[in-house]
Amino acid sequence: MIFFDKKNKSRIVVLGASESGTGAAVLAKKNGIDVFVSDMYVIKNSYKNILKKYKILYEEKWHSENKILNADEIIKSPGIPDTASIIGKIKEHNIPIISEIEFAWRYTKAKTICVTGTNGKSTTAMLIYHILNSAKFSVALVGNIGKSFALCVAENDYDYYVIELSSFQLDNMYCFKADIAILLNITSDHLDRYEYEMKNYVDSKMRIIQNQTKDDIFIYSNDDLVIIHEIKKKCPVAALYPFSYKKKRLTKAYMESDFIKIDTHNNEFIINKRYITLQGKHNLYNFLAAAMTAKLLNVSNKILKNSFLNFKTVEHRMEKVISIGNVDYINDSKSTNVNSCLYALQSLKTPIVLILGGIDKGNDYSAIKKIVIKKCKALIFLGLNNFGLHSFFDKKINTIHDATSMQEAVKYASELAQNGDTVLLSPCCSSFDLFKNYEDRGNQFKKCVYNLVP
Repeated sequence: MIFFDKKNKSRIVVLGASESGTGAAVLAKKNGIDVFVSDMYVIKNSYKNILKKYKILYEEKWHSENKILNADEIIKSPGIPDTASIIGKIKEHNIPIISEIEFAWRYTKAKTICVTGTNGKSTTAMLIYHILNSAKFSVALVGNIGKSFALCVAENDYDYYVIELSSFQLDNMYCFKADIAILLNITSDHLDRYEYEMKNYVDSKMRIIQNQTKDDIFIYSNDDLVIIHEIKKKCPVAALYPFSYKKKRLTKAYMESDFIKIDTHNNEFIINKRYITLQGKHNLYNFLAAAMTAKLLNVSNKILKNSFLNFKTVEHRMEKVISIGNVDYINDSKSTNVNSCLYALQSLKTPIVLILGGIDKGNDYSAIKKIVIKKCKALIFLGLNNFGLHSFFDKKINTIHDATSMQEAVKYASELAQNGDTVLLSPCCSSFDLFKNYEDRGNQFKKCVYNLVP
C-alpha cells in the first residue's frame, strides 16, 4: 500500500464527523489540503460549527461516492466497521485508509505516550495525564478519550500527548510510532469486529509496538499470559519495562506487602497502596503502569505521590452515584466486556444486584460464572435481546428479571436490594441497542437512581 505524502497537497476525504473526524478535517484544511467530510448520520451542531468555521465542505445522512472515491487518502473514524459498504468500495479503488491518529502524528514532533489494553486504558491514560499536568508538562490527553489528537495539533500543539488507543484506531495506523507504548492486558472483546477470531484482536492490540526502536519504551503487564506469549514471538526492540502484581524476575514495578515499588534504574519510587484512591486489583495495575511512566519521565516523587492522592475516578467506571437506605448504587457503564465486569465484581465486598446486558459482542460469560453465583443475589438483563444471557445464567441464579429501559432496570434493582447491598451497573455489553453510547447509558442510570431519593 502506498501512503500519502503530506508534502503533496492533494485530496483527503474524512469519513465520520465526530471528535476524531472533525479534528482531522481541520488539520488537513490548515495544511492546505483539499478536504471533504462525509457522515452517514446527522452531524452534531457543535461539530458542524467547527467545520463551518474553517469553511470545510461536508455532507450528512449520506455517502456520495462521486465525492469520496476521488480521494487520494481516506481518514476513517474508528466507529466505522470494515464491513460498511462504502469501505468495500474504497478498497476496490485501492485508496489508502488511515486513522486520525496516524494523520495527526505526521504534523507534530511531540513525544507520544500511548496506552492500550482491553480494560483500564481510560483510567491509566487519565492518571498519566493528571500526573504530567501536575508536573507542569506541556501535555494533552487525546485519542479514545479526551480531545481529538488532530485538532490539538492543528490549534495548539503540545510537547507530549497521552493517547488512549482502541483496537479500532490501531487497525488503521501504519507509520505511527509510540515513544512510550503501554499495554495493560488483552482479553476477549470486540470479536464481532474481528471475525470472531481472538488472534485477529490480539494482533490489533500488538500494533501498539509497531515501528518502535531501541530508543523507545514498552511498558506491559508481566502477569498477562497473552502478552507474554506475543512478546516471545515478536521480540520487541524497545527498552522493556514489565510490571506485575508481585515481584518477578526483571519486573520494574510491582507490589510488595502493602507497598507499590517502582525501579527504573535511574529512579526509585515507593508508596503505600493506601494512597491509591481507586479500589480493586485491576486499579493497582493501572497505577503501576502510570507510576512507571512518570518515573521514566523524571517526575519527582513528591509530585507523583500528591497526584495519586488527588486523582479522581473516570466517569462511568466504578463511579459511586449515591447511597439510599444503606444501598450503594455504582455506575460502571464503561464496562463493555466480561473481564471489565469481573474486575468490578472482584472489587466489591457486599451482596450485589447486577444490571448487565446490551449488544453481545461474542461474549463468553464463563469468566464471571463463579463470582456471579457467589456474590450476586439477583441479575437484571437490560437489553432488547437477552437470549445469550438467559442461556448462560438461567438455573444458576434464582432471581432474574428482564428490562427494556433503564427506568425499569433501576426500579427492579431498588426493589431487590436490601440494607448493605450494592446495585451495580456493569453491563458486559455494548450499549447501542437502547442507548446512544455507554455515557448515555451511565447518565440515564444516575438520573434514575437520583429519582429514587425520597
